[in-house]
Amino acid sequence: MQIANDYEKEVFNGDVGTVETIDADASELTVRYPSSEAGGCDGREVTYGWGELDNLVPAYACTIHKSQGSEYPAVVIPLLTQHYAMLQRNLVYTGITRGKQLVVLVVLVGQKKALAMAVKNHLGRRRYTKLAEWLGPS
Repeated sequence: MQIANDYEKEVFNGDVGTVETIDADASELTVRYPSSEAGGCDGREVTYGWGELDNLVPAYACTIHKSQGSEYPAVVIPLLTQHYAMLQRNLVYTGITRGKQLVVLVVLVGQKKALAMAVKNHLGRRRYTKLAEWLGPS
């Protein structure tokens, strides 16, 4: 997973690809990014030098925040009461809707009480913006 926008390579924070080749002699590796309807890398290979590898992390697990805008064949969401601050309906909804092929593939593991807490918590944090002011009559 790319963790920072790189406008020269046209890869962006949250793009997930597969390492295709590693060339130790040239000190570089190549990542194939799948095409996506939302933009991104459009099914092409991107080459990284060793010095650029801090922009990549394994994507076998990622946060719901990082997964926004992406879809996956299967999603596992651990829900535990210890994660109280993150138990919010909108986050659970976002996580569940990342499942691509079948909603059945989305598995919630953890405690039933944690899911109940998240579903009941529809308030989330209050966001203070000037959006209404900006959109209001001029």
